[in-house]
Amino acid sequence: MTTGFIIFAHGSRIESANESVRAVARQLAAMGSFGNIEPAFLEVGEPDFREAVTRLVNTGIRRIVVIPYFLTLGIHLERDLPQIVAELSAVYPDVEIRVTPPLDGHPGLLQILLDRSKEAT
Repeated sequence: MTTGFIIFAHGSRIESANESVRAVARQLAAMGSFGNIEPAFLEVGEPDFREAVTRLVNTGIRRIVVIPYFLTLGIHLERDLPQIVAELSAVYPDVEIRVTPPLDGHPGLLQILLDRSKEAT
């Protein structure tokens, strides 16, 4: 079964921030053998999460992995995202939607912080 991925971010009124998330999704698609990656936003940005899921489902995807582009677990990942996933699971009962943890705790994040600190010195 082919898996689709959603890079899920909060969204911003600053369009360049939203475009940055879209660029990350495109880069991830180019770096891996992932042809089915959609960016999605909770607020303000386009496409929203529901639209991203619909796009993937319309291509025949039946398993979706949501990768939160959030540093830490907060109210949006604790409350809002599970609610939206539950709603869409009812709309698409034959589609499995799984959510990965946020970026916090990943060893790569510590390396990024180390890199940034070295850049600043």
